[in-house]
Amino acid sequence: MKITDIQTLCLSRPHESERQWVTARYRTIKADCAIVVITTDEGLQGIGEAAAYGWPRQIQQWVDWLKPDLIGHDPLDSRIVPHPNGRSRPYDCAVAGIDCALWDLRGQIEGQRVAQMLRADAQNRVRVYASSGCRYDWNQRPEQLIDETLSYIDQGYTACKVRIGTEWAWAGVTVDRFLGLMRELTQTVAGRIELMLDGNQRLTEEQALTIARELERLGFTWFEEPIPQADLDGYARLNAAVDLPITGGEQYTTLEQFRPYLEKRAYAIVQPDAGMCGISEAVRIAQAAARYGVDVCPHSWHNGLMALANGHFVAALPNPRVLEVCMIQGPLQWGILAEQPEIEAGWLKLPDAPGLGVQLADDLETRYPYLEGHYAIVVER
Repeated sequence: MKITDIQTLCLSRPHESERQWVTARYRTIKADCAIVVITTDEGLQGIGEAAAYGWPRQIQQWVDWLKPDLIGHDPLDSRIVPHPNGRSRPYDCAVAGIDCALWDLRGQIEGQRVAQMLRADAQNRVRVYASSGCRYDWNQRPEQLIDETLSYIDQGYTACKVRIGTEWAWAGVTVDRFLGLMRELTQTVAGRIELMLDGNQRLTEEQALTIARELERLGFTWFEEPIPQADLDGYARLNAAVDLPITGGEQYTTLEQFRPYLEKRAYAIVQPDAGMCGISEAVRIAQAAARYGVDVCPHSWHNGLMALANGHFVAALPNPRVLEVCMIQGPLQWGILAEQPEIEAGWLKLPDAPGLGVQLADDLETRYPYLEGHYAIVVER
């Protein structure tokens, strides 16, 4: 069997005004998607989603540039898989899309789910958590965060990740005021849902330490990316100062980038994303993390095909914990697939079919034509 073609589908869907959301200083106005499709001379196709992040066209250009090195080769030949370089995110995401599509294709050839190929006794389902907390505005009604979290309990989710809201300077938000909202949230959910917090790298180390200590008291599961990602020593100090796991690494795409964080015990949980580094590199990162007793809970923020790639990865981990599912991506998220996988009582059931187990819906480029421009605009107040 030989690879005959590789294409990239660039897709978009504008958010209706009520679906738009503001976090930090950015209003998200549309959802994007980049899907790599690898075709063989025997009619099989492998599909993989690359993390779009405003670069679908650049991802498409990189896939086209890499394409000649794969055409005519056996998809089972691991030597043809390109590697992320950790320097260009559009390039790395293109590599990730190719890698995920190759895993899907290999699974179909071997007649096995990707999770089984990664680990013979892999789970057939993974626990998921609702990821959002991006809709509340400190200038309007921050209690919306509590209402939203309660809605995820009603939907059967058993875990939820929230964020720190709009730009604090706009409303004079202090650490104390923020922690007041976290206490109210914790008291309202009353143990019915597990809570995590993502700081989106927006805090100082002093702010992060104060928040981490209170989150630990409140029983949060982890505190994600509280300070700028490059502050390795700051992360090491924070992680050593509290028992609450400090997590991060979603923007890192190579094992080499994770190495100093593992060696300095800067993360208690690492969060690579198969849509940004590929399944192959995610596995390498997980194997290295295991040597340090560090768990893996991947970042997974885009659409349903990427969620499934990360889901197969989680299902094959020796200590599978949770998979992130974005709650605010809109209809594009699952509309790209011919059939949405089952999510029930906080668990995603991996499809029974080989590979990633899903097929693309028809006429995607007609239904979701790509809209040029960035997915978010800067808000000034």
